[in-house]
Amino acid sequence: MRAGSALGRVVRAGVGRRRVQTVVMVLTTMLAVAASVLALGLLVASQAPFDHAFARQRGAHLTAQFDGAKVTPARLTATAHLSGVTAAAGPFPVRSLRPRIQGAEAAMLPTDRLPPMTIVGRADPGGPVDRVDVTAGRWVSGPGEIVLSDDGPRSGVGDRLDFPDLPGDPTLTVVGLARSVGASAEAWVSPARLTAPNAPGTGAAYQMLYRFTDSATDAQITADRATVAAAVPPGSMTGAASYLKVKLAASRESATFVPFVAAFGVLGLCMSILIIGTVVSGTVGAATRRIGVLKSLGFTPAQVVRAYVAQALLPATAGSVLGVVLGGLLSVPVLAQAESAYGTGALTVAPWIDVAVPVAALIAVAATALVPALRAGRLRTVEAIAVGRTPRAGRGRTVQHLLGRLPLPRPVSLGLAMPFARPARSATMVVAVAFGTIGVTFGIGLALSLNAIEDGLDRRAPGAVEVHAFGPPARGMPQPQKPADPDAIAARISAQPGTRRFFRTGQVQVGVAGLAGATTVITYTGDSSWGSYQMVAGSWFSGPGQAVVPSGFLRATGTRLGGTVTLTANGRTAPVRIVGEALDLRDEGMVILTDAASIAGLDAAALPESVTFAVDLRPGVGAHAYLDSLNAALRPLGVTARPNSGEVSGTVVAMDTLAATLALMLVAVAGLGVLNTVVLDTRERVHDLCVLKALGMSPRQTISMVLTSVAGIGLVAGVLGVPLGVVLHDQVLPVMGRAAGTRFPPADIAVYGAPVLIPLVLGGLVIATAGAFVPAGWAARTRTATALRTE
Repeated sequence: MRAGSALGRVVRAGVGRRRVQTVVMVLTTMLAVAASVLALGLLVASQAPFDHAFARQRGAHLTAQFDGAKVTPARLTATAHLSGVTAAAGPFPVRSLRPRIQGAEAAMLPTDRLPPMTIVGRADPGGPVDRVDVTAGRWVSGPGEIVLSDDGPRSGVGDRLDFPDLPGDPTLTVVGLARSVGASAEAWVSPARLTAPNAPGTGAAYQMLYRFTDSATDAQITADRATVAAAVPPGSMTGAASYLKVKLAASRESATFVPFVAAFGVLGLCMSILIIGTVVSGTVGAATRRIGVLKSLGFTPAQVVRAYVAQALLPATAGSVLGVVLGGLLSVPVLAQAESAYGTGALTVAPWIDVAVPVAALIAVAATALVPALRAGRLRTVEAIAVGRTPRAGRGRTVQHLLGRLPLPRPVSLGLAMPFARPARSATMVVAVAFGTIGVTFGIGLALSLNAIEDGLDRRAPGAVEVHAFGPPARGMPQPQKPADPDAIAARISAQPGTRRFFRTGQVQVGVAGLAGATTVITYTGDSSWGSYQMVAGSWFSGPGQAVVPSGFLRATGTRLGGTVTLTANGRTAPVRIVGEALDLRDEGMVILTDAASIAGLDAAALPESVTFAVDLRPGVGAHAYLDSLNAALRPLGVTARPNSGEVSGTVVAMDTLAATLALMLVAVAGLGVLNTVVLDTRERVHDLCVLKALGMSPRQTISMVLTSVAGIGLVAGVLGVPLGVVLHDQVLPVMGRAAGTRFPPADIAVYGAPVLIPLVLGGLVIATAGAFVPAGWAARTRTATALRTE
């Protein structure tokens, strides 16, 4: 009991006496655990966010739509009892409508007409299938309200929408935003709103949501769909969507997080173990004389080992607890942005991570502390008391003499020689700062690449102004019954003062020889070279018979640049040669971009709602004035021009936020490692420092000497860390691209130019000097006489 009490007093005294090392241990462990909780939490969440959300919301394996003129609601309800159906919801009335937005935001828009949206009549968000998550506001409670999908058109709670296509031209108030994991609808209203008498020429339609016993593959979903179709009158099922397509898109988006999170996680783990080991080893090394005193008082080697392991575990335990709390707080905004990027339900840190990470951290601390603690236990009592913490004679003397001959101020030459007195400790500090530099280099490169990729994706919609041939009408004008004549629109754009250039695009559904189903072809009329996509390889098409395709198309068809694909429609064929690979992720990359003349022989017209004009303005022309003038010219045609503005990707925002958070944590841990090492060095050298101060070294020169002692280490770490960070970036980005289903343009990967690399190399110097600044000030303030008496 007495031995245990004495051992406890030794542990507490050691922790209290070395306050700087204790604080460093607490902060280092806290940041290491927080970074690990954050990284591992997102890594686990990103493995299957769609599956987790799908299971929690009991998403629909199959979303089917039926013609109400051919099947009754009772007949649809009976399909819930078919073989293989485990749960069903519906029938819900469904319509595709184009609302008109009102309110404050509408006044800022050039048009108030939203795209067509699938609207379902649903009394509540719960049920056996597709439990919709309300993310803002509340669910509908009456026929005058509507809930919108939170990833749909930009509209918020409180906005008002007009529905000219519904009887009575009703106005509905947005009372909430919600999310269906299976994307079963874009808006929800009360069933009474959609079951009201229909407009002439329209019929009722119903939606059914199904869950099946076997639904893991496309073949199983196809068989389940056939079972449902056979149970209703022929032709009554007008459409059905499988959850697997939504899952594929969500999984690809989430999979892009995994490579760089794993890279940061490995860096943080290695760095934390390194710093913790350095702190504990330095603590033992600094307490050599005390160890000898303890042994002379009767402490056994085993008790000495336990004492120093416990001295490491106490602050580590406090840091682990704080790290779990900090990691949880940091995960809230990061996971919220990742959740938005994934388009799935709420993501949270798995509870087992909050237990496993601190336990693993404490095991790592105990393991790293055990090695120097065993060395302390083996120290001979007389040798420990006699030698204490005096550095071994002769270390660094040669380097010090050589540097002393250089035309440098004496404090600078002494500082440059100090790392050679403890080469192993200095090497550890180099590695620690290098890890921090790697993290910063990787994080900055990742942000530069992601933003360059987003800019490349924005090039799909070039120009300052866009016009849709079947777009929303101007204010006060009736909704056109047919699209405006594209040639008439082109004539008005061409005649408009301030127009520099423009071209027209449209979408055509055609077949591709060797592929099942239809493929979207985006046709271009006019000179589109100025509005070309960002190219991964090859070049933009320059005339008819040439085509550009995304990476996904090349992979799915097994073709390559220079190859030819045959387009088919209406019994006719049109070969096109692939001349370029473009950066494009929509429709899994299954689109073809070509001149409209390439498919003229197919007799396939572009979809009216897809015809769009991209307009570039002359230099100095104001977009607002141009829009007013062009809209006046387009008003007789019933269409409206609108400004073209890029959108910020939620995925890119989430990645940038996470990368910045993890990189800052690595820098903080590296700075703490430098702080601890410099504190140990200055305390071990307090006698030499005070002798120098007694000989006339000023406090400013003392600070200069201490900072210089880490400057070389910082520069070496920067020179080593920056190239490794570049290599890590160049290896991880292609993996992220493959996870997203594309290749990235080489220009978006080669983002490290001299203006970026030079500050990054100096970043190691900044990290090292920032970590050494506090102990340098402590050394400068140490009173010479007091230090010499106590040494």
